[in-house]
Amino acid sequence: MIQQFNALVVNKEEEQFTVKPQQISLQDLPEGEVLIKVHYSGVNYKDSLAAIPNGNIVKNYPFVPGIDLAGVVVSSEDSRFQEGDEVIATSYEIGVSHFGGYSEYARIPANWIVPLPAGLTLKEAMTIGTAGFTAALSVLRLEENGVSPEKGKVLVTGATGGVGSFAVSILSTLGFEVEASTGKEFEQEYLKNLGATSIVSRKEVFDGKIRALGKQKWAAAIDPVGGEPLASLLSQIQYGGSVAVSGLTAGTSVPTTVFPFILRGVNLLGIDSVYCEMETRLKVWNRLATDFKPSNLEDLILQEVTLEQLPDVLPTLLKGDARGRILVNL
Repeated sequence: MIQQFNALVVNKEEEQFTVKPQQISLQDLPEGEVLIKVHYSGVNYKDSLAAIPNGNIVKNYPFVPGIDLAGVVVSSEDSRFQEGDEVIATSYEIGVSHFGGYSEYARIPANWIVPLPAGLTLKEAMTIGTAGFTAALSVLRLEENGVSPEKGKVLVTGATGGVGSFAVSILSTLGFEVEASTGKEFEQEYLKNLGATSIVSRKEVFDGKIRALGKQKWAAAIDPVGGEPLASLLSQIQYGGSVAVSGLTAGTSVPTTVFPFILRGVNLLGIDSVYCEMETRLKVWNRLATDFKPSNLEDLILQEVTLEQLPDVLPTLLKGDARGRILVNL
């Protein structure tokens, strides 16, 4: 078995911080029952934070980032997985406190692993990745709370980002009328190609004023933005509607009132893709391989990069320059 292989290693020694590909060994990998030959990983916001000295993601150095991966089992101490099995590993502590996907090999606890569902390739699984999984979990929660295409339009905020792009595509695939919100007017064609029925500016969601109750515009919303825009859109959700929130790019404080909840019965649904139960995780991945699977997955790939290119690519998410998904081909 191979002993040395390539990985992207971030390291911090006193005032020196480095992000570079280098060779590591199997002995460097953390504990876990399953050794995986990684084929693909992805670039996520957490990964970009892990690659800067004050990102508050990595606690111990040296470290290998990458919060998601897809690959083939090389060896397993757990009977649920056999050599040659194709698998997905996302969330939990991967890429945060446990070496992640930016490595040709990864050793992962068996309880964190999902068998690749029939209907998905390894590349498609990482095209979806953490962002697509989060979007799909958001759609599932909306369905569980009675949201359906006949109820009316669904708003997706931060629509050009990873979660937003997938939310637009999945909702469109299911027959929803999707209104996409973005501050990037030049991306309108991209969003319409994903299935957005119409595009609205950020100001149409939040014009700087938060009202206790506004005009009822949307049956539901998927929001990876949070902050004041979330407070504003809550006041504009139709009676009995729901908002699935998974992010905080606009801030952690949501200065709303109780009125949308007690006068219109609005549901605020928290989406946690990191520690959600395995039963739910398996359900979401199976839906992503069947009726949730976008027909235009290739359109969601911004670019495909190597380990050597990663140090230059990781900062793009912090600048807000990326759209869709960046794949890492190992």
